[in-house]
Amino acid sequence: MAVRSPIINVMEKACRKAARGLIRDFGEVEQLQVSKKGPADFVSNADLRAERILKDELGRARPTFGFLMEESGESGSAAGSATIEGRWIVDPLDGTLNFLHGVPHFCISVGLERQGEIVAGMILQPVTDEMFWAEKGAGAFVNGRRLRVSSRHVMAESMFATGIPFKGRGDHATFLKELSGVMAVSAGVRRFGAAALDLAYVAAGRFDGFWEARLNAWDIAAGLLLVREAGGFVSDLEGGQGMLASGDVVAATDKLHPQLLQVLRDARGQA
Repeated sequence: MAVRSPIINVMEKACRKAARGLIRDFGEVEQLQVSKKGPADFVSNADLRAERILKDELGRARPTFGFLMEESGESGSAAGSATIEGRWIVDPLDGTLNFLHGVPHFCISVGLERQGEIVAGMILQPVTDEMFWAEKGAGAFVNGRRLRVSSRHVMAESMFATGIPFKGRGDHATFLKELSGVMAVSAGVRRFGAAALDLAYVAAGRFDGFWEARLNAWDIAAGLLLVREAGGFVSDLEGGQGMLASGDVVAATDKLHPQLLQVLRDARGQA
């Protein structure tokens, strides 16, 4: 059984409290009032309530930490400081469109950042009650079971996940080139609509790799650490470590990562 630190216990308590509300609202999804944030980008009352719960619980447990949250942005006593004791990076509902359409594939994602580095992360899927979590140097787990990335190392035998650009978002033409490139050399590509869970599934060996461009920090903070602590490798699309700043992510097993990165670079016409 994995030994959980106090910080992981804090994260679990907050996530589970927020999850109870999401499950209740998911059961009444047709009655939810929804407002538009932008083209094909919606926010529900459930999303806002979950964020308030997470902010209250995490703030009460660690009052000196700052916040970067999907709906309310950056806040807290340490907002904007590069030397803060810690900053919570929170997505209260990753997979909002799935949620609003009654598709039971969504999650809560919480990452803890210290001096620009993610040191703890948790992703909770309320419907399946799967809690993925990791701490730097302590490994990655799901419900107490140790996670490892898959052992596959041949692209033709591997399954990858991605996110598809939609109305008003992303470079559609470039993505189609990337997709065509990966399709041509892999066993399959999947699009599930929740980047945090895609990364958790890479850590769990369910996907062999994942890529997507122009994500937000709260979509990926926890998942990046999960993949690393499960023995995988993550980078941006240039092969660097600017994922949180750029929102571009390539995650895979250590052997598949350079192969996937090269396919994507070739598709983009890069040397």
